[in-house]
Amino acid sequence: MTTALFIHGTGVREPGFSDLYGRFTAGLLEFAPDVRTASCYWGGELGARLGAGGLSVPHTGGRSRGGPDGAIGAEAIGTADGTELWADLYRDPLAELAAAAGSGAGSASGPGGSAELPLGAALPAERPRALLCALDGHVGDIARGAGLPAPYLAAAVTELAASAVLSGAGAAVPDEEELARLLARALVAVALAALLDADAPVVPDGAARDAAVAALAARMGARPEGSERGLGAALARPVLRIASHQVVRRRRALTEAAHPAAADVMLYLAHGEPLRRRLREAVEELEPPVVVIGHSLGGIIALDALIASPSPRVALLVTVGSQAPFLYESGALPGLVHPEPLPEHLPDWLNVYDRRDLLGYVGAPLFPGRVTDVEVDNRQPFPAAHSAYWTNPAVYRAIAARLP
Repeated sequence: MTTALFIHGTGVREPGFSDLYGRFTAGLLEFAPDVRTASCYWGGELGARLGAGGLSVPHTGGRSRGGPDGAIGAEAIGTADGTELWADLYRDPLAELAAAAGSGAGSASGPGGSAELPLGAALPAERPRALLCALDGHVGDIARGAGLPAPYLAAAVTELAASAVLSGAGAAVPDEEELARLLARALVAVALAALLDADAPVVPDGAARDAAVAALAARMGARPEGSERGLGAALARPVLRIASHQVVRRRRALTEAAHPAAADVMLYLAHGEPLRRRLREAVEELEPPVVVIGHSLGGIIALDALIASPSPRVALLVTVGSQAPFLYESGALPGLVHPEPLPEHLPDWLNVYDRRDLLGYVGAPLFPGRVTDVEVDNRQPFPAAHSAYWTNPAVYRAIAARLP
């Protein structure tokens, strides 16, 4: 029986690793029910740490999520599936609602604001909160159905309900379904932005994200048809972008979020042997054939370890969203210097990447006949695309098709 050994990438620590490994195991078993899974967890013991608690980082002031001082103008932006617009919403989840409120485009009470409301109807400014109330008792089910952590979505509902931008949006957007979809996208954007801030090892892919939007909008009264793809069509208003100077103001928070991810890479390139040894020891404990599956830095470790030490137990190497080909071409891969060829003892190599993942690279052009590149589409902008592989069935399908 084949054993799939999973080795994680940068920045992964407990309890995130257990969640990630659980997701990986469930996803792979769906397409390869006879495979055994095992893990190589190195982050807790061998991962990077800030030894002095971050004293090297200049403190540049408080943290801010955005606002007028972060805006450098407005620009309507989007692609066919809304990926670029979602990138803007992750930067400022309430920007779409704020833009709608600021436009003053329409009112439930008419141009002059004097039309009489139906008996019992919510005041325009209270309409968004009335719609959010329809989510009571359903947030957990919606989150689980879309693969989104329920606490994050519940916190997003609470945060949005308290936002001052709702009153303006309720008065400016007369169409109930459009308002429901605006609220649904804002809720999912708030939840996913929080996931990204927490450096979560698993982020829902675009399909799961859109399913959450559709379910939330439907619960608030919007017709489900087209609601999951309504981003570009529903919004002709601009989305604000965050100014680069705000990144400087948030430098400490950003460094804390990026560490230990960035430091893990630097530590490996400087002192990588303990991590390679950990992987070799994990392989030796398993019955062959073994398939080593490495995400991000995990793929670099796996490739390096197999280049340096032949392992007859390993029948297949799988790298997912990995920088190994780029490091090789750049002359920075510890075990092999360009243009040296791959050693003959290296097993078959499957490399999975998403072109929107700026940390995923291709290997076939560098090693013709030795690497099979498979492109998948996580339907997420970067950096979410880098962590969204493990909710994308196409990834597991590609791996299952190559298992010995």
